[in-house]
Amino acid sequence: MKKLLYNKYDKQLINSLPQASFKGRIVVVVSEAEAKKAVSYLITQPILGVDTETRPSFRKGTHYKVSLLQVANHDVCFLFRLNYIGLCPSIITLLENEDVVKVGVSLHDDILMLHGLGDFTPCNFVDLQKKVTELGIEDKSLQKLYANFFGEKISKTQRLTNWEADILSDKQKIYAATDAWSCINLYEEFIRLKATGQYILEKVEEPNNNITDVQENTPKEG
Repeated sequence: MKKLLYNKYDKQLINSLPQASFKGRIVVVVSEAEAKKAVSYLITQPILGVDTETRPSFRKGTHYKVSLLQVANHDVCFLFRLNYIGLCPSIITLLENEDVVKVGVSLHDDILMLHGLGDFTPCNFVDLQKKVTELGIEDKSLQKLYANFFGEKISKTQRLTNWEADILSDKQKIYAATDAWSCINLYEEFIRLKATGQYILEKVEEPNNNITDVQENTPKEG
């Protein structure tokens, strides 16, 4: 049976969907030694999902540097607390690695934020926003893409929480890990559908509602 996809997914339908959540192990990285160990493992993986979080600002003219880099495979997600360790050499090694595919959404913004902490040459990054256009999909947000591809909801309730808190809450950890992990699922499904043609694209007009579609990754505020 072919999968039904929409060029534009109605945001009002998302709340009724079952929630997707990362079920693997989450490792918080708060030192350069821990980062080095994590990167040694990550660069052995064929594909990784990546995302960043930034402490939100509720005051005009106040901006924060990127707080968190989350990197996941299907089983484990590492949360690099950049507000503690910065863009240390091992993280730069990961970002510049030529062998590991690193998948995300709105990567231009993530990479721009990371460049605010230090210089590096990003290598082998794949932006899902660009890839899905090959299937005729026009949506840009991770939440809409996941609902479209899998019929599941990625909750965004933790997006505007404090990512520089002394201790991240369990909800923050799961939220961050889910965002990175979901990118792998999307990319692998995109590859499958692109190769097999097992999908039908239904074109719909822009949903007629007044709900603002906030793209959680543009601008990058967590």
